[in-house]
Amino acid sequence: MRLYQDQIWRAPGEFIRIVKIDRLSVSYKTMADLAVRTGTHHTVTKKEFCRLLKTRMAVLASGVEPTA
Repeated sequence: MRLYQDQIWRAPGEFIRIVKIDRLSVSYKTMADLAVRTGTHHTVTKKEFCRLLKTRMAVLASGVEPTA
């Protein structure tokens, strides 16, 4: 699984946007609506973040991945 900054994942009932990626941690924001862009910030390890995506059965909101 490739993680990129500003990547948006869609989970049932919410969107998850990666705000910042460090070597061992991920800062992300959960939002109910992408148009409003208000939500709560969280910081977890990469391992915890990947588990979070898998348990919530999240999929990429857009099918295009960055080429950088």
